[in-house]
Amino acid sequence: MTLQRVRHEWRARIAAEYTSAAITQQVTLWLIQAGAPPDLIEAGLSIVGDELAHSRLSHEVYVAAGGTEPPALDREQLGMARQHDVLEFDLLSAIVRVFCLGETVAVPLFKHLREPCTEPVARDALDRILRDEVRHRDFGWDTLDWLCTTAIGDAIAGWVTAQWPAMRRELAASYGELNTVIRTDSGEISDADRAWGLAAPREYAEILARTIERDYRPRFATRGIAI
Repeated sequence: MTLQRVRHEWRARIAAEYTSAAITQQVTLWLIQAGAPPDLIEAGLSIVGDELAHSRLSHEVYVAAGGTEPPALDREQLGMARQHDVLEFDLLSAIVRVFCLGETVAVPLFKHLREPCTEPVARDALDRILRDEVRHRDFGWDTLDWLCTTAIGDAIAGWVTAQWPAMRRELAASYGELNTVIRTDSGEISDADRAWGLAAPREYAEILARTIERDYRPRFATRGIAI
């Protein structure tokens, strides 16, 4: 068995988790600047620590699989720039995209990766990551609920509905049919790769499709938002 695929995947996860830490730090700063409730700010800071821990754990798996190269960090992705005149709209865009969408699909995705995983170092990493992702998902929806009480509250439903087609394309580019690797995947994957916490790329698209119907639509609908 070759561990090249395992090393490639977990090296990418090191960078992804590190990037998530940086983005969450930016979001938390915006929450402070917007005068958000202290519990949301504290939750954001806690998530930064979680993501750094996830990056460290991913590195441990990478090394255990024989990896030696440093992670490939894209500094352009380590943070977010303001795009709107009103800070709350920057927060809304980040919270919906990164947390309500990204962290919500991460829960079933990591659950799927964890179930057949038997390599101890990878299993330990996925145990921690999955446990934390549930809180990260909830942080997103809790923050969206708070934003609905702010001055932009009345505009949120219309904004999310209007932005949904673009956000759906972003999700498809990451997890679905617009991702070339996923679209052309045969679905073949060895039990040995699954034991290290990997899945066939096409399975990501299947999880996204289920998440849209079982999580995104109901959660937005309870908030009076149609997607």
